[in-house]
Amino acid sequence: MQNQPLPLILTFGVSDPVGALGVQADLAAFAALGCHGLSAVAGILVSDSARVENMYEVDSDWMAEQARVLLEDMPIAAFKVGAVSSALHLAAIAEIVSDYPDAPLILDPFLSALPDSGLGDEEMLSALRSILAPQATVLILSQHELGRMAEMWRDGGDGDGNLDEDVAELTSSGLQYVLVTGTRDDKGLCSNTLFDRDGVVARVDWNNLPGPFVGAGNTYSAAFTALMARGLDAPAALAAAQEYTTGALEHAQRFGMGKFIPNKFFRP
Repeated sequence: MQNQPLPLILTFGVSDPVGALGVQADLAAFAALGCHGLSAVAGILVSDSARVENMYEVDSDWMAEQARVLLEDMPIAAFKVGAVSSALHLAAIAEIVSDYPDAPLILDPFLSALPDSGLGDEEMLSALRSILAPQATVLILSQHELGRMAEMWRDGGDGDGNLDEDVAELTSSGLQYVLVTGTRDDKGLCSNTLFDRDGVVARVDWNNLPGPFVGAGNTYSAAFTALMARGLDAPAALAAAQEYTTGALEHAQRFGMGKFIPNKFFRP
């Protein structure tokens, strides 16, 4: 019998029948990286490998009850929050994680597979910014997603903001790091950049793979969370998560008629 258990990670998110997104994808990546995943489901997707057809909301009290029962039984090494269904879910999660300030909290709240990527609900964006992000270790988002959030604080909702200024607005609230993913230079090179309140902390560059993929971002954020649960700091997790994700995408498989799904259990 093993005396030292694997690091436990509690992930909040949606259930995807394909296993490419949400909590199922998180659990696979956690396992591949030496962690055990626990889940609290906030919504149920109707989807295949090509698209998400619909999402059904799970009552926020039911989601919170799932988490509370687990937390009363087991020690958690880290939390991950993915896409959820409503601001009520975000409020419930914020209340839960406030009791565990020492566990890293990784937020990856926007799901590109959804019709509006989760960016269409002003109440959710406000709740994310005001009650959950200030408690987080890392908020992961694309430059487009950051710009959409920043419309809440830019004068007149100006859509042409400055990346550094938008990041600073978030880190000034208590958020430790902002990780902006997928920015591209004029040569097509992609970068993931980690910021803290003083500016750029680390950056990793990578070459875009053609795909099309479903769950690439989910794979990255799950890997990042698992690596932090195992004790890596955010700059070290930045590079290691990208290396893992690149391998998963290079070995991706097409199970149906839709997109390629990252192979989280690839072996180099």
